[in-house]
Amino acid sequence: KAQIAAIRRSSGDFVLSVDSDTTLASDVITKLAVKMRDPMVGAAMGQLTAYNRSDTWLTRLIDMEYWLACNEERAAQGRFGAVMCCCGPCAMYRRSCLLSLLDQYETQLFRGKPSDFGEDRHLTILMLKAGFRTEYVPGAVAATVVPDKMGPYLRQQLRWARSTFRDTMLARGLLRGLDRYLTLDVMGENLGPLLLGIAVVTALGELLVSHTV
Repeated sequence: KAQIAAIRRSSGDFVLSVDSDTTLASDVITKLAVKMRDPMVGAAMGQLTAYNRSDTWLTRLIDMEYWLACNEERAAQGRFGAVMCCCGPCAMYRRSCLLSLLDQYETQLFRGKPSDFGEDRHLTILMLKAGFRTEYVPGAVAATVVPDKMGPYLRQQLRWARSTFRDTMLARGLLRGLDRYLTLDVMGENLGPLLLGIAVVTALGELLVSHTV
């Protein structure tokens, strides 16, 4: 609700989304704005790093995870003009596009109930469905504070996973008009956790039955 209120009160051509625990490099706005010169680009995200990556082994792993997510997955999706989630810590949107989508964004439902988590992925999908491109800008670097303990990290990952599964349902019709690589990528993103869960259950079953790892 606060985000929507800020968008409605804004007056510039672009709106920059930044998390409260994120520090931007001095040239982030310039580099994102250059990408937004193309009127068909509705949103662009920068590269995320872990601000506190040197704190624990977990923050170092998360920093590595962010690098892979940005410079492999988002970069590959950007090759086709369809980054599937312009991440909340550092994303720029075309204000005129946002205003046309706000009613859908504000009344987001899932299985008939209001849903307000994973707003960055949901807004990106709405942007793509409206016919705009979403891009990745590796040179626009933003450092965000990441969880340093397993409890908060697992809660964060569960919230993100719920958002991924929910908005994949929203994007089903969209995928037909995008490159086949993106269909494969979205399928992998959704099937990966399921296959991991099956593998863990199977391994535990094997341990119980045969007493071997």
